[in-house]
Amino acid sequence: MSTEKRAPLDRKRVADTALKLLNEVGLDGLTLRAIAKELDVKAPALYWHFKDKQALLDEMATEMYRRMVAGTALDPADTWQERMRKSCRGLRAALLAYRDGARVFSGSRFTGTDHAREMEENLRLFTAAGFTLAQTVRANSTAYAYTVGYVIEEQGVQPLPGERREGYDVEDRARMLADHPLAAAAGAEIFEDYDRHFEEGLELVIAGVGARYAG
Repeated sequence: MSTEKRAPLDRKRVADTALKLLNEVGLDGLTLRAIAKELDVKAPALYWHFKDKQALLDEMATEMYRRMVAGTALDPADTWQERMRKSCRGLRAALLAYRDGARVFSGSRFTGTDHAREMEENLRLFTAAGFTLAQTVRANSTAYAYTVGYVIEEQGVQPLPGERREGYDVEDRARMLADHPLAAAAGAEIFEDYDRHFEEGLELVIAGVGARYAG
């Protein structure tokens, strides 16, 4: 009989296991039963910690955020533009670390107050730069929505770095749309070079915020 002690089953252990399994099976394959099997427990044991799958997704999103900000320090000397770039780039990198990471994050709520410190610092930086609180929230909410939405679309084509879903070959698409030359040529602008296109879109958001609120 094994005398090895098993780590206690708690919310963090379940979320850590779920995030690990997420990269293997994706969000659609991530069931409480599959997580329980990975943990070597019965599925009902998970309901002591999470009432349903959405509650688990909330904890997973929170853990993703904890990992994203762990060990990072916000520079109080940032301009609002620099802070927005850093925040959006950091969020995108964090979401891309997991298969369907953006889908897990989107619509989830944080289960604690881990995010409050960074949020307070961002609000303080923007309002010190002359934004009202309402403008600060709207500017950052728009940048956040752009980033999450962008990564959802990106991961729909490339679930993980180096992977590409069938049906997203740009040359095949161009041949099928040969009678519509502009639509055919647009494929490379939609389904390729995601890093560059993200940066271009982010600059559009920043320019828009500047023109609307900081002009």
